[in-house]
Order: sequence, then C-alpha cells, then structure tokens
Amino acid sequence: MANGSVTPEEEKSVKALGFLRNRGTNNFSGRIITVNGKITADQMICLSEAAKLYGNGVVTMTTRLTVECQGIPFDKIEDFRAHVAKAGLSTGGTGSKVRPVVSCKGTTCQYGLIDTFELSEEIHERFYNGYRSVKLPHKFKIAVGGCPNNCVKPDLNDVGIIGQLIPNFDEESCNGCKKCAVVSACPMNAAKVADGLLQIDGAKCNNCGRCVGKCGFDAIEDGTRGYKIYIGGRWGKSTAVGRPLGKVFTDREEALAAIERAILLFCEQGKTGERFASTISRLGFEYVEKELLDGGILSRKDEILAAGLHATGGATC
Repeated sequence: MANGSVTPEEEKSVKALGFLRNRGTNNFSGRIITVNGKITADQMICLSEAAKLYGNGVVTMTTRLTVECQGIPFDKIEDFRAHVAKAGLSTGGTGSKVRPVVSCKGTTCQYGLIDTFELSEEIHERFYNGYRSVKLPHKFKIAVGGCPNNCVKPDLNDVGIIGQLIPNFDEESCNGCKKCAVVSACPMNAAKVADGLLQIDGAKCNNCGRCVGKCGFDAIEDGTRGYKIYIGGRWGKSTAVGRPLGKVFTDREEALAAIERAILLFCEQGKTGERFASTISRLGFEYVEKELLDGGILSRKDEILAAGLHATGGATC
C-alpha cells in the first residue's frame, strides 16, 4: 500500500479472501461465510466485536446468506480474519467457484418437506469446501428449497433443489366422495373426482404434499419424499429460469451425484466466462440432462480436476 492508497494488485489479493472494496474508499467489506445462513449466538457476538474493532460497526446480510462487515482498512484485514476465526468463522465466497450454499428454513417451516439445513450443510461440505480449490468458468450457485413454494428461488440458481412429497394414492381406499377433502386441499387444482374415483393430474401436481393425510378414508395416507433438481437458472443482468431434470430423485445420494456431475460437466465443457445456463444452451438441455442422470463423468473426476481448465474465471465479485 503506497502513500495510504490500495494498489490494484493488493485489492485483487484480498478479493480472493472475500474482501470487497467499499466504493470511493480504501476500506473493504469482509464477507463471512455461513452454512445456509445459520450462525450461533456466540459467533454473532464475535462478528459484532470484529465489526466495531476493525470496521465501521455496520454488519449487513447478503442475498446469498453470508454476512459482511463494512469499513475495514486494508491493513486491518488480517486482524479481522484472526478475530472471527476464534469463533470458527472464515471469509471468502468470491470468485469463479462453487459459492456458499443457500437454503430456506424448511427444517423448521410448517411447509418444509425435507431437512433443508442438513442437506445444504452436506452440499456445503462436499461441494463448497470439497471443490474450494477448483476454478470454474464462472461462479456456480446452489440453492436448497424445502417445498414447491420456492421461497429461496432454487430455479434461479445454477443448480436448485426443491423438496418433494409424492402422494401415495391407494385407489381401493377411495370412496369417490362428492365433497373430496383431497380436492379441497390441492392448491394446484390437480385433483378431481371422476367416475367415482379420485384422479390426480401428474402434469399439474407439484408434489407439495398438501393432500397427504387429508382423506378421511386414508386414500392418501402418506407420501414418498424426494428432490426435484433444476439446472441452468441465473439472476442478474441476463436472467434465465432453470429447467427441471426429468425425474424426482427419491435417493439422496443419487441426487447429490447429479449435482456433482453438473459441477464437473461445467468445469470440463463450460467456456471460461460463461455461466452454466449458457453452457446448457450451447450444449443442449437434452445432452446435459442425460449426462447428469446417467453419464460417466464421475469416472473422469480426477482427470478433469487435475487439468485445471480455467486458470482465470469470469466472475468479477
């Protein structure tokens, strides 16, 4: 730092550590990683202390559920990092890499169909931490939603997971009630009684699970939990709504394998500077879908990662 001014090289060096320059100043916002937006009370106290000791005392929440402390001078960055590390916190979340995972509060929400905290923590460990050193063509964002309400907008991420509860319909238990509780409970108008039997339109049903347990005759007593995966979503100057893969995953490991295939395919076949949505558009959705469902790319994992195909990525923040 010459004459109190931060050089471009210095700015770049700390950007990789999660420190973004505050506009018009020589100070920085330090981006602290959370796992799906969850931190402990003790960590919150530590962040507050660090913000007052080394920054301007302001703490902001980002749209990706990380936390930023503003106004940190360049020469106080390492002191700040050392302070938050005492509470087990680290900075980062920038660059052309897998980004910190976001999730809704499906674990505690009345509408949650899956344990979003547990799933997003596993994704964080396997793909944010596990792929930390892997440079991708661009940033790669993952979101986990607990139900089709889509509060965290999974379909606007490079990969989005949406919890599902597929109704298990027992025709023999159905009495074909004229006033059907399942029909009344369905928010998608996917259920109707015709010819004395409940019918569920699979094209309309979004597996929200609202119908499960509603029938007084136990025609839909339970459901099968699963994961719907969207790929190729993007938000920003150029937007794209992701498309779902053509199956609902009922096996957790199979769903996680599809996510890893997506990251590896992006690393191997994406062009530096393009988002995953553009890669899918260029390669064709059907081709990408087949690769993610049953492709052999996992067998080439070590080769792909060793190749280091993207020395510089396209992410600017």
